[in-house]
Amino acid sequence: MFKIPFFDLFSRKQKNAPAFYKAYADTFQAKKIKNLPLEDLRFVVFDTETTGLDVRNDRMLSIGAVGIVGNTIYVNDTYAFFIHQDKFKAETVPVHGILRDGKYKQISEEDAVKGFLKYIGNSVLVGHHVGFDIAMINYALKRLGAPKLKNKALDTGVLYKRTIHQVNILNKDKQYSLDELCADLKIDKADRHKAAGDAFITALAFLKIRGRLNIKGQLTYKHLTRH
Repeated sequence: MFKIPFFDLFSRKQKNAPAFYKAYADTFQAKKIKNLPLEDLRFVVFDTETTGLDVRNDRMLSIGAVGIVGNTIYVNDTYAFFIHQDKFKAETVPVHGILRDGKYKQISEEDAVKGFLKYIGNSVLVGHHVGFDIAMINYALKRLGAPKLKNKALDTGVLYKRTIHQVNILNKDKQYSLDELCADLKIDKADRHKAAGDAFITALAFLKIRGRLNIKGQLTYKHLTRH
C-alpha cells in the first residue's frame, strides 16, 4: 500500500487548515531560537483547568496565561477566559470554584482557542506538566479542523528536577507537583486551582528555576532544553 510521506501529509494539513490557524502559523520564522539569549524570547506561561484528565473526551473549563520577557512577568500581557460547557459535571465545582450559573463570563471553546493562538503567536510555551495542557489545546484544535500547536515548550517540573543535586534525588522518576515547587521556592499559593492563578504561580516558579540554573549568567533556550 502506498503511504504518503509524513512531511507531505503535514504540509497538506497546513494548506487545508482554517484561516485562523494559518494566521497563527505565519508568525513563526525560520530562524532557530536554541542559541538565543533568554532576553530575546517571549515566554507564555499557561495553564488549563479541565473537567477531567482524559484529553480526548474531557473539556477545558478555563485557560489562563501570562507573558514573560527577560526577567519580568508582564501582568498587562495576560489571557484568561472561562469556557462555556454544554455538559455540567458537578464534581468539578469544588476543585475549580467554577459554577454552572456563576458570575464568570464564559465564551465558547472555539473563541477561546482562536484567541489563545492569536495571543501566543510564536512564543515559547511554559507550563507545569505542560504536556497535558498542550494536549488539551491540540484536541480542541482538532475539533476545529486545525493542526497541532507549533510552539516550543518547557516544563517547569522537568526544569525543577535539574536544580536538585543528583545525590539528593532518591526517586529519579518522581513527578513534583506545583504545590511542592511552591513550598521549596517559597511562592504564595493564594490563587491555586484557577487557570490564571496557576499560570502566574508557575511563571514565578519558572523565573526562580531559571535563576538557579543561570549560574554563569549565560543561559540560553538551548541550555533549558538540555536533559
